[in-house]
Amino acid sequence: MMYGLYNGYGGWGAGSMMGWLGGGIMMILFWVIVIYFIVWLVRNNKTGEINSNKSLNILKERYAKGEIDKKEFEEKKKDLSN
Repeated sequence: MMYGLYNGYGGWGAGSMMGWLGGGIMMILFWVIVIYFIVWLVRNNKTGEINSNKSLNILKERYAKGEIDKKEFEEKKKDLSN
């Protein structure tokens, strides 16, 4: 009887363990990377900065029109920067 790579089970040993290691672990690794990327995208979403800049521009316009005084402008500007 010959014991080697091919022993009658598809060429990779009993039960084709290499197929599970190569396929199963790689599929799990693939999904972990995909989920990590989605979480990263959600956490690094830049729309909050755009809304903050828009709010600051509106605040500047109100100050320029004289609707608010300097003290109120500075307070609201500080609130927007947090």
